[in-house]
Amino acid sequence: MPTLKIGIILGSTRQGRVSPQVGEWVKKIADGRNDANYEIVDIAEYKLPLLGEADATEQATAWNTKLASLDGFVFVVAEYNHSITGALKNAIDFAREAWNNKAAGIVSYGSVGGARAAEHLRGILGEVSIADVRVHVALSLFTDFENGSVFKPAELHLTNLNGMLDQVVAWSGALKTLRS
Repeated sequence: MPTLKIGIILGSTRQGRVSPQVGEWVKKIADGRNDANYEIVDIAEYKLPLLGEADATEQATAWNTKLASLDGFVFVVAEYNHSITGALKNAIDFAREAWNNKAAGIVSYGSVGGARAAEHLRGILGEVSIADVRVHVALSLFTDFENGSVFKPAELHLTNLNGMLDQVVAWSGALKTLRS
């Protein structure tokens, strides 16, 4: 089987966001595993307007092409008002078939580790036929970020990150057979 391609989706687009720091940490650990090709996919780079508000054919085509090229995902999710960001929900809604029959893991952050955002995301992923894995990395804004802005993860998160990546790779490989 060819090497799997896993996208690390940065789920926040706002100024001062910390998702790029978290995404780079995930990628650094993932790249050291040599079990798949990992890449960061920043939804901010696709400049998707709100769904239905403007012609977004060019942006939607680029977004769907990127997603279709991937076998699985790791979502880096910020918790905003007890849920995921509007930008992430919008980006998910801009695709359909490109998500289908793929696996995903979640790395969330927030005041309670982003747990509520992760739970909301799981329901949304089910609707677009993404199988989300059980192991979840939950980062606290109070203990894993210095002054709420500089990412300094506790070493204990490595166990969950590697466990989640194990599941994402296994499930992505299994689900690839459905798409072949």
